[in-house]
Amino acid sequence: DVRGLAFCCPPVKPCPIMGALREVGLTPQEFLDIKQKFARETRLGEGPATCFGSLVWCCKTSKPCPLRDMTLHQIGMTEEEYMDLKQELSEVILSAGTPPTSNEAVFALSQTFEISEAEAEKVLADCNNDLRMAVKLLKLKQLEEK
Repeated sequence: DVRGLAFCCPPVKPCPIMGALREVGLTPQEFLDIKQKFARETRLGEGPATCFGSLVWCCKTSKPCPLRDMTLHQIGMTEEEYMDLKQELSEVILSAGTPPTSNEAVFALSQTFEISEAEAEKVLADCNNDLRMAVKLLKLKQLEEK
């Protein structure tokens, strides 16, 4: 779920965030810029003792994290306020992106998986134009063929 980008740390190494950023149509630098701007404008910018220097990069409250929890306690922010700000951040991130068009997705699938554009279009349609699901399906298909 791409809304989870609000809980991701900076894209400094290969991880699933890269696929999520492609899905929403943002570059890693655009993602960094959005989160840093949001941090400057909200209380998520607080928390220099957290892993990446502010709450904007921290994970969900359902995941144990003593640094985040200590920071929330020190600044008097409730978990509810934290999660509300993260939801707002998620909306900002998603509204900033320009997801690839269907044609771009078809071309990307055909090139990545070395299949015809017609086959890529069919897989994408079968997945209700969900590019992430189409990629997963094609990866599974490749594994089955090996």
